[in-house]
Order: sequence, then structure tokens, then C-alpha cells
Amino acid sequence: MPAIITDQYRILNAETFVDSFVGIGTTGKNNYYAFLAHPNPRNTDVKNYGFSGWGAAIPNPVDSFAQENFYYDSMLFLKKVTADDVRRVVPRINWQSGTIYDMYRNNYSGDNSYVNKNLTPQTRSTTLYGSTYYVVTSEFRVYLCINNGVNPDNPEGQKSTTEPVHTNTSPQPSGGTDGYIWKYLYTISPSDIVKFVTTKYIPLPQKWGDATNENIKNAAVDGEVQTIVLKKEGAGVGVGTTDSGTISGIRISGDGTGGEATVVISNGKVTSVTPSAGGTGYTYGSLKFITDTYVDGSGQPATLGIPQSAEDVPQFEVVIPPKGGHGADIYRELGGFRVMMYAKFDNNVDDLPDYVVGNNFSRVGIVRNPLEFNGTTLLNSTTATNLSALQLKVGPTSGVSTTSSVTYPVNTLITQTVGVGSTAVAYVASWNPDTGVLKYYQPVGFSTLGQYSYKKLDFVGVNTNPITGGSPGNLIVNSDFNGESIQGDGGQNIALSQTFSSGKANPDVKKYSGDIIYIDNRAPVTRTASQKEEVKIVIEF
Repeated sequence: MPAIITDQYRILNAETFVDSFVGIGTTGKNNYYAFLAHPNPRNTDVKNYGFSGWGAAIPNPVDSFAQENFYYDSMLFLKKVTADDVRRVVPRINWQSGTIYDMYRNNYSGDNSYVNKNLTPQTRSTTLYGSTYYVVTSEFRVYLCINNGVNPDNPEGQKSTTEPVHTNTSPQPSGGTDGYIWKYLYTISPSDIVKFVTTKYIPLPQKWGDATNENIKNAAVDGEVQTIVLKKEGAGVGVGTTDSGTISGIRISGDGTGGEATVVISNGKVTSVTPSAGGTGYTYGSLKFITDTYVDGSGQPATLGIPQSAEDVPQFEVVIPPKGGHGADIYRELGGFRVMMYAKFDNNVDDLPDYVVGNNFSRVGIVRNPLEFNGTTLLNSTTATNLSALQLKVGPTSGVSTTSSVTYPVNTLITQTVGVGSTAVAYVASWNPDTGVLKYYQPVGFSTLGQYSYKKLDFVGVNTNPITGGSPGNLIVNSDFNGESIQGDGGQNIALSQTFSSGKANPDVKKYSGDIIYIDNRAPVTRTASQKEEVKIVIEF
């Protein structure tokens, strides 16, 4: 049987996803983290890790249980995404003089056996959400196009020439001569501009109906008609004994009540029509001339001369607002089925210890509900590292006198003999010669290498065997070191973010815990101490 998933279902899914960040209902109490991952993506020594052309070409992510494990293994560090870091977003449509915009209509659609196709004039879309029926202005105010100057001579609308500036609760003309009528919806807050405005998207308000926009929501009237389109001027229309004038009080027919229109007639033709009273409760409506007593432009009773020929009768389209009226539900009215998640990795003093500097990343992702390393508690810190770490010192065979004289280049292969015929293998994620802390990552592909007995073994703290890969010498694990900070050369305590025991620190995150819900591969980006990454991820439902 023919079936569809409607846009409203997509909007509902977006709402459920956003609400899950703040613990509402059964989907609540979720912790989401953005992460940077996959250093040295051109590494081909480890199976299923990278390829030499990564950067010139970006491989598509693969969604499988096997690949999910690889994604965990390449994860470097994480930043929590809170309720303040997520918004529903819509495509950005800038107001620009000289542009013809679509107007809101409730009947844009495709066709079937009983419905005629009605495409949006400017974008040729079969849906309202695919049209250009709203704009954001230079002041970051968002307006709905109630009327785009459409008339029989301009059936697809006219060029907009005057930027809307009003903040009234009712629709207002643009103030120019372009015929546009705009309804003010909301102003994007400064903080949301920073986080969520891009060249492609603008955010919807975090909560519709709060103190910043409740006047717009409260002004909405269910089924109130706010525009009527003149489709055909007609001919031979009279106002009393003349062929020109204004007639008011023409009732809007339909399932609502109280709707009335005013028409302006010149030389027997209707030149404009406006709703003088929008009424309430309309889900369909029509405007037709019938014999009755109306009111003219002077407020006096007047008759409306109706053309004798059906060909001369004017035609109108009564535009029905969305459920609840214009402004009642911003997410439904503008199509909020996309969600943007924001995370900022900015190397501030509190977050820096968890981050890697000097290496690159080529993957961004989102993980839901990872666990702390102990495996029983949801991770709930602002930042976290997925890397193990060693605190190193000079050994008897190092050939150097200080740790600061040794270099472990990023992405260098390091090893440690951990038993008879057993070797731990990893790559350097970062090396700090001042603290002697080496962070490392171990792709699961190491278990495919015969020279390491097809095993992926972890490094150990109580071990005097050198950590190979250093230059000009190799250091050993400082098995006497315990704690979360180390004293610098100037006597100051340097926070390490991880707790070391016998010279080794575990990651903050239990590997393979939680659900990876988003992966984005990209060209390698090398991080520096002064660098800031703003990650903006859009998920479309």
C-alpha cells in the first residue's frame, strides 16, 4: 500500500532528540559528547586504518559493528554537548533587495489521482519547507512572508526592495512599494549567533513561548486568515452606481467564523484584496461575490455589482495558516527537522590537559552515553580523554640525562616488552618533554600484525624495559609516579587531567561504551596550542 513518513514525523523526531539532552521523559538523562579522532589517516601499516591518499580524497564513513570499534580506537578526546549547545535549525535564507521570495501557502504539494501538483514558484518544490517563504535580515530578525506582492500581473510575486524592520505581533507591509507583507517571528540571540548561525543555517529559538518570544506565540489565532491572493481581476464589477471604489464586509466562506475582506475596485476590476477581519477556525475558505449590502470606503451602505458573465467574475485564494495560527508553533511553521550540535575545543586552562596538541585529526563524531573507565558510571565531565598515558623518566640505558632532551615524534611507533615474547605496541598521540607524559593510541589493527604475535597488548607501569621510538634515546616508565599533577621546573603544579598509578594512566572513557551516532571524515587538521576548533554538526531527521 502507498505510504509516506510525513515531515511532521521528522519534526517530532528532532524534538525528541533535542529534549533528550535535558532529561525530558523516557529519552532523557543522555550525555552526548563530540569527539575529535583519527590522527595520521595516511597510515597504511595497520589494517583498516587509513590510506595514502587521505586528504586529496575523503573516504565515506562506513556504518557497521566492525567499523564502530575502529572509530572508538581512533578517538582522541571528547567535549560534552549540553542542552545549551543544541538547537533546531532551518536553512538560512537571507533577505536581499531585488529577490523574489516565495510566500507562505498551505497548499504547495505534489500530485496524485485526486490532488493537482502545486509547486513553489521560486524553488519549484512540492513542499512548503522547500521554498523561500521566510528570511533573516541584517539585524538577525526572522520574518515570515505572508504576501510577496502576488497579483494577476505577477502571479509568482514581485522583487522585494524594502527590508522588513518591524517587531509587531501582526503582519505589516514592508514599508515600500513592493507589495510584501511580513510577519515578525523572532530575533536570533547574540549567543545563538555565535554558536549556531552559519552560511547555510540559522537556529530556531531554544524554547518557543519563553519570555523572549511569548508575545508572538500568544498573538497567534487558530485559523485566522491573514492574506488573500487576487488570482483574477474580473471585469464589470460595480460599487453602487459606479465602477470604482472600496467595498468592505465581504464574508469569507468556510468552516471558520468572523472572516471578512475588503476589495478595491477600479474601472470595474478588482485591484487589491485584504482581510479586514481574519476570523478564527478556518481550515479552508473561499471568497465569492454575492448579492448583499456591504460598506463602502466612506462607511456607508453600498451594493456590489456582480458581473453577469462567469468569465468576468474575480477569483481569489484564501490562504489558510498552519495549525494554531501563524506564530503558534515555530518548529512546525518553519520546518524544524534539522538539529545542530555545537562543541568548542579551545585549549582553555581547564580543558587543555585532556586535549592533544601537535598532532592532527581527520574525524569528528558524536557518542551518546559513554561510560567512565570503571565501566559502571555514565561519563559526565566537561571534557575527557580516550588516550592512555605514561609518565617517563631517564633509564640506565637511555643515554641522556633529562627527559626534556628526548623526543617522541607524534604518530611514531613505540613498543615495550611486557613479557617473554610479548610486546605492547602503540603510536604516539602527544609527548610533553617538560612533564615526561606520553599519550598513546592503539588501533585495533595492531592485532593483525604478525611481528607482534597478532596481539594488542597494553603498556604496563611496573616495568624497566625501555619505551622505544625515542630520539636520541629511549626512556622508561616512572613506576614511582602516582597522582594527577606534576611539579614543573618553576615549582608550579601542572595538572595532568588523568590519575597516574605506577607511572601509567588509563583513559577517562571505557572503550567501546555508548553509541556512536555520527561520524564525519575530513581532511587532516593539525592542532596547535593557540588553535580553537568549533564543531557544528547538523543532523537531519
